[in-house]
Amino acid sequence: MNILVVDDEKLLVKGIKFNLENDGYQVECAYDGAAAVELARTGIFDLIILDLMMPEIDGLEACVRIREFSDVPIIMLTARSEDTDKIIGFECGADDYITKPFNILELKARIKALLRRASGGGQDKKQSQITLGDLTLDTDQRVVIRDGKTVELTAKEYDLIELLMKNPRRVYSRENLMNVVWGYAYTGDYRTVDVHIRRLREKLERCPAEPEYILTKWGVGYYFKG
Repeated sequence: MNILVVDDEKLLVKGIKFNLENDGYQVECAYDGAAAVELARTGIFDLIILDLMMPEIDGLEACVRIREFSDVPIIMLTARSEDTDKIIGFECGADDYITKPFNILELKARIKALLRRASGGGQDKKQSQITLGDLTLDTDQRVVIRDGKTVELTAKEYDLIELLMKNPRRVYSRENLMNVVWGYAYTGDYRTVDVHIRRLREKLERCPAEPEYILTKWGVGYYFKG
């Protein structure tokens, strides 16, 4: 199991990492919210431990951004104990909340409970293939199959169609897609998104001029018709 621990208190992170690795977890660390988002977007984690108060962007904003592309379980850490702070954390997408100072045994118990819940209580995880219409997304192989044949996609084309197919009928603005697929540090033009959408339609739609799957919501953005 891979866990991402994010907190600007490096001694605390070191202690959590030591204890979790002793229990057999693989642990990666970050020290600010922006790094957390980038690691969550590019890495594969089974759970994220995320501090509320951090530099760059805080834990709440990081949680919101991560939820744009991932449903990985998130435990929020905070020195605040007010119910309103916990409610805001849950509304931003956190799955659990633990107040500092905490007992490491309690944190371990919450981690086990969340991982058990995320795996369906021991059942198999989500299938690696998603089929919508005559398109199949294989997340293990990072390919799209149409009518039994693999469609050649670039890395960014795949990232884009994966996001859309995993969230059918959800409309993403060009800004959302740029931030999630290319990253918040990308300084390119939003037309990059339009170009990739056009290429995906050319490769995946039977009639790119009249798409069945990758649709435009005028004035808002793009979505996949599930």
